[in-house]
Amino acid sequence: MADVLRVVPRVTRKHTRLQLCFQGKPMHFSSLCHPGPCPSCPAFVTKTCECGQTSHSVRCGQSTKIHCSNVCGNTLNCGKHSCTQVCHSGKCSPCQLTVQQVCYCGSNFKEVLCGSKEEFSDGFGSFSCQNICGKKLNCGRHNCKQVCHPQPCQLCPRLPQVVYRCPCGQTPLSKLLELGCVERKICTDPIPSCGKTCGKPLSCGSYEFIHTCESLCHEGDCRPCSHTSNIFCRCGFKKKEIPCALLRNKAAITFMCDKRCNKKRSCGRHKCNEVCCVDTEHKCSLVCGRKLNCGLHRCEEPCHRGSCQTCWQTSFDELTCYCGESVIYPPVPCGTQPPECKKTCTRPHDCDHPVYHSCHSEEKCPPCTYLTQKWCMGKHELRSNIPCHLTDISCGLRCNQMLKCGMHKCKRICHKGECLIDEECKQPCIIPRLYCNHPCMAPCHPSSHCPTTSCCAKVDLQCECGRRKESMICSEASNTYQRIAAISIATKLTDLQLGDSVEISRLITKKEMKQARLQCDEECLAIQRNRRLAEALEIDDNSDPFNIRSSGPKYSDLLKEDARKDIKFVSDIEKEMRMLVEAVNKGKHTKKSHCYPPMNRDHRRIIHELAQVYGIESVSYDNEPKRNVVITAVNVPPMHTEGGVKFAEVGKSVCPSNTLTSVLDKEMQSRPAPPLLHYKQTDKTSGNSGLSKPLKEEPVIDYFDVQD
Repeated sequence: MADVLRVVPRVTRKHTRLQLCFQGKPMHFSSLCHPGPCPSCPAFVTKTCECGQTSHSVRCGQSTKIHCSNVCGNTLNCGKHSCTQVCHSGKCSPCQLTVQQVCYCGSNFKEVLCGSKEEFSDGFGSFSCQNICGKKLNCGRHNCKQVCHPQPCQLCPRLPQVVYRCPCGQTPLSKLLELGCVERKICTDPIPSCGKTCGKPLSCGSYEFIHTCESLCHEGDCRPCSHTSNIFCRCGFKKKEIPCALLRNKAAITFMCDKRCNKKRSCGRHKCNEVCCVDTEHKCSLVCGRKLNCGLHRCEEPCHRGSCQTCWQTSFDELTCYCGESVIYPPVPCGTQPPECKKTCTRPHDCDHPVYHSCHSEEKCPPCTYLTQKWCMGKHELRSNIPCHLTDISCGLRCNQMLKCGMHKCKRICHKGECLIDEECKQPCIIPRLYCNHPCMAPCHPSSHCPTTSCCAKVDLQCECGRRKESMICSEASNTYQRIAAISIATKLTDLQLGDSVEISRLITKKEMKQARLQCDEECLAIQRNRRLAEALEIDDNSDPFNIRSSGPKYSDLLKEDARKDIKFVSDIEKEMRMLVEAVNKGKHTKKSHCYPPMNRDHRRIIHELAQVYGIESVSYDNEPKRNVVITAVNVPPMHTEGGVKFAEVGKSVCPSNTLTSVLDKEMQSRPAPPLLHYKQTDKTSGNSGLSKPLKEEPVIDYFDVQD
């Protein structure tokens, strides 16, 4: 055998030599060399059946088990009966026969499987039926009152040898015998009573107040209690007082309160809401119902905490993109999005512009962003570089389309649709009035005449010399014209009284009829007098020998008082206004604005008053507490003449010669100390005592002691 070679052949190789093959078979046999596994062992061996009663001769390689037709006959688990099954493999089944058992008191029976643990018996019985035993005690007169029990019954509790005290247990029978009570001989003899109150604790009452029997010492059960007891509802929230006579068993008498439980259930989403709840876990019985991750189905599990499980539904159809180039093969979990496709979208589009977005699963394509030229909504201009998807484009200009009234144009910013829909024009009427040529200003009334109302337009009035200027309502100015006419007529009354004729048209000149005048005051007369004196002395108007014009603007006392409270704020405001005025005067723009941050009312008033000094427009915007001020400096051309009429633009911004801060600095400079007080001391002699006493004199102020 040592000369035999072990060869492991390959399938693709042909065997040309005959060799012996030994591949670990349990019985040695010779076989020609072959590819693949060896065949099963052909030798015969003797094997027994599963029950071990018979034996058979079979091939060694046979793997099937042998079963005979005999009964097993092995002893079962009970140790009393044998197996009745035909020859089988494994252990025998437990014994299925039933055995009848009796309880300890012998009144009830039951059947159990043979060999089980319940079959055990201790000689008195096998189980307790939980009924009253009822067996005769050793006295032969009373029955056992215990629950069905395995041990022998106890002695009669009324035997003279057992009872040593009265029924209530407070007095020994020996004392009662001394007092003359009859001695007990048998268990049926009555137990002597001590005559005291029983005092046994009753089943009613509470831990704090225990109810006791109020009857005299007696045998048997105590009488019902005459007091009342408090019982609580199931959840213990409310209590109720009932007579103890009805309270035989506290557990049997229960009631439910109307309080609903506010605790959260186990899901953490819903409240318990049970009436008089006694549950501790508060399990939620509702269905979850939340949408799963697929977004199509809902969770059908009981309501729970945390996230729901993933949707278990699956599709066995291929999931493709819109064009069909990208594919996800089944199984496809529910909620899977279509695959991403990098090819250009092939859906139909509204425009003919080139498509730049990729294939997508959404039904609506992204808006076209190709830049085109489109007209604005009002057809004012053709705008360029407008994305294709934008339809309503506003140019930002006024609409200026003629309204239905035929007098006004639309003042709205370039808009879509009609200018006025189911509305009437409410712009002010521009028809000039008959007497003053100012516009009517009443709400538009195309189908009716202008109403006869007083003109509310403001006109600028000035005195004859032009120093005084004042704005006045047109109707009040006409009243001034009538007053001037009345004065002129009054001056001619003397001629009328003498019988002379007076032409009324010459009383009022054409210039006065066109424009009412203010009366010159004393300062106007002084300026005219100074002008005539300067002309006589040939003094140039531009010269200022007495430094009169350089005195600067006049600031109100209220403005100075507010400025003293916050000098730094006023200084910053004047600095900003000066820079704004200089920028608009030196630059090309005629207007420049500056927006201040929100501030309180006092600071806004300072800005408004300073803006009047600088000739700057100031407007407040927004509501409290974010109300702020916007100032605008203007640079307009000087007075010019057109068609023989002089026009002057009012409101040119100019920096004053003296700022408010400089004026306040001069006023707040340290003034010289007041002059010293001079005291004149005189001695007065008293005639009675002869003693001289210095008297305090009143101070005398020297008004000519001026310190420079």
